[in-house]
Amino acid sequence: MQGESTGALDRAVAAFRAGDPVLVHDAADREGETDLLYPAGAVTAEAVTRLRNDGGGLIFVALTAAVADRFDLPFLHEAIDHPANDHTDLGYDAHPSFSLTVNHRDGFTGVTDDDRALTIRRLGEVSDDDTYGVDDFAAEFRTPGHVHLLRAAAGLLDERHGHTELGLALAREAGVAPAVAGCEMLDDETGGALSTADARAYAERRDLPFVEGAALVRALS
Repeated sequence: MQGESTGALDRAVAAFRAGDPVLVHDAADREGETDLLYPAGAVTAEAVTRLRNDGGGLIFVALTAAVADRFDLPFLHEAIDHPANDHTDLGYDAHPSFSLTVNHRDGFTGVTDDDRALTIRRLGEVSDDDTYGVDDFAAEFRTPGHVHLLRAAAGLLDERHGHTELGLALAREAGVAPAVAGCEMLDDETGGALSTADARAYAERRDLPFVEGAALVRALS
């Protein structure tokens, strides 16, 4: 089993280095979901098509805390003053990772595959530029928009084991930019999360890496 986990992790790291997708299952006792993840800087319109058709959940971009700070991106629950902003009943975590939603200003409506790919790809590119700050961000992106930004815990896997942190730890290990695009995989028949067995089968049919969150935590935290 250890050898299988190591092989899966090696494949996942190699895929991210090549700009290819990886399937990551968090944990049965957490969300119990498998996300389809890409390095954000490698996302094309075809990748967005795959995310919405084969994933079916919410298309997002996860950013490290350092990048989010540079772009002045808050946790949304800390920025909203509204009575519905109450997460004490959140069953799988202490609070959500959501930040702003954005569109790239060169897009049109922002929701097409081309528009979302532009937004996501540029987020990946600028996340790796330490000179790119909040004024640059505001000049290039507008909010609200059609791409959901997630802000990772500062300590990544030392602090939280969500897909946000799992994907960014994988990106760090692969040596790619600190921005990961993804989407939860849903079952077309039940409407619930795609089962782990079905997610594995999907990965095998398409020759994509599938890795368990526990293996990432053991290896990368």
